[in-house]
Amino acid sequence: MRILIGAVAVMLLAGCSTPSDLLKGEPELVATTKKDPKTYALCVYPHWQDYRSGSVMSETQDGYRLVAGSEMNGQTDDVLDIKRAAAGSSVKLYQRMAWQQVGRSGVKSSFNSCL
Repeated sequence: MRILIGAVAVMLLAGCSTPSDLLKGEPELVATTKKDPKTYALCVYPHWQDYRSGSVMSETQDGYRLVAGSEMNGQTDDVLDIKRAAAGSSVKLYQRMAWQQVGRSGVKSSFNSCL
């Protein structure tokens, strides 16, 4: 019984994630675009709001960041990091549970369509 309780506790802790946790891992998608970070962010953001109404777009020191998470458990599910590059922007999509794509099709399609 103690082993079962310990295993459940470990699974719950492993599931927690913040934007900085996701940014430490490998991105799910990487691309470059000739658009500046603000233009790209403004193109993608409406799709993220459709995906999760609580999505947040914020300006960073070198670009923009979009964050979408679950309101119920406070976990970050997706982070889009958009940074200034020599000829436009570099774009990286980080996803918690990247294998689970139910309901996320708009996120990936907007990533590509806005390039």
